[in-house]
Amino acid sequence: MAVIYILAGSNHFLHPEIYLRIMPAVLPAHQLLVIVSGVVEILLGILLLFPNCRRFAAIGIIALLVAVFPANIQMLLNYRQEHHPLLWLAVLRLPVQGFLIWWAFRYTRPMETKDKISTEG
Repeated sequence: MAVIYILAGSNHFLHPEIYLRIMPAVLPAHQLLVIVSGVVEILLGILLLFPNCRRFAAIGIIALLVAVFPANIQMLLNYRQEHHPLLWLAVLRLPVQGFLIWWAFRYTRPMETKDKISTEG
């Protein structure tokens, strides 16, 4: 999961035009928001690598996924209006967000230790 967020965040700097195209018009400072969301993704991905920070990072990822959901809806609306051949991908992206939130939520729970597992069964 950490690698996914580090790479996704890095992509904000490698291909910012992708993210700028799906920014809802009602949001200000599109360029700044793309940069900030990329930095946040990278930092949260890195924090996932450290067990002491994992719960905080996972909660941050959940908040980030909720915050960027309007951009996913905007992508769907754009693709639909453009009759884009990858409209199916924009449709699929919405439930994938739910899966990613569930996956991050799993990191908010305390990790089971080897001793606890061996004594319980």
